[in-house]
Amino acid sequence: MILVLTGATATGKSKIAISLAKRLGGAVVNADAFQVYRDLHIATAMPSEEERLSVPHFLFDFVPLDSSYSAFEYQGDLRSVIAELSSRDVPIIIAGGTGLYIRAGLYDYEFPPEKEVDLSAYEKMDDETLYRALLAMDEASAKATHPHNRVRVMRAIKVFLSTGQRKSDLVASQEHKPLYDVRFFGLQADREPLYERVNARVDAMFEAGLVEENKRLVDRFGRSCAAFRAIGVKELFPYFDGIKTLEECKEDIKKNTRHYVKRQETFFRNQFDIEWVRGEEEILRALYKSE
Repeated sequence: MILVLTGATATGKSKIAISLAKRLGGAVVNADAFQVYRDLHIATAMPSEEERLSVPHFLFDFVPLDSSYSAFEYQGDLRSVIAELSSRDVPIIIAGGTGLYIRAGLYDYEFPPEKEVDLSAYEKMDDETLYRALLAMDEASAKATHPHNRVRVMRAIKVFLSTGQRKSDLVASQEHKPLYDVRFFGLQADREPLYERVNARVDAMFEAGLVEENKRLVDRFGRSCAAFRAIGVKELFPYFDGIKTLEECKEDIKKNTRHYVKRQETFFRNQFDIEWVRGEEEILRALYKSE
């Protein structure tokens, strides 16, 4: 049994995944692009050590912070975990909100060989200039990407420069059929209450020591780590530089998280055959009904 539990930030995926794993005798597998990194616990809302010891957890907190980690690497790691757990008949609950990782791992995605390219000139561009650069290279990918989704814009540019092919053409050439028998459950919530939970979670992150954690890691590793693109890290740089107040940076984190929620909801609804639910009991009823 493979279940995917996804949905927007702050919908409660981690807690429900752990509870389901306890009730089903299963394991939780991470599908969040930033929870793979070590040490970045508060900004990524990493399940606590106690929670991760309560049921088997995989693909959390294992990539060195100063390393990069790609959807291609996640694809191989996820499939290895699925093979191991399936051989022991352990139910698998894949939980997280990074849609690209979920598709790469569970569908027949093929990644063309990529050569190393120098992206430093593009990394210095503001969002508008970077987006115009992608428009010139790959108009279809640009139109399918939000202009301020810097990670996806940069990824499409890297694909074009390193392979000589447009990302949109590569995607169109593949059928992307699922490789496993899997059920997708999406946690839904009304927009305004969800935004209130986002704001409350950000406040809780600050109370838990977000600033101190980030300052310690930035002082140790610098600011160029791929992991520091996570919402809740980069927004604090202006505070460290004395450009913004802490309250202004906190509001930036809340605003950027709300924008990310909108992008996640759009992606999930367009990319997966999802059964939308509001809680754990609905998932269990759906599972038992199908038996």
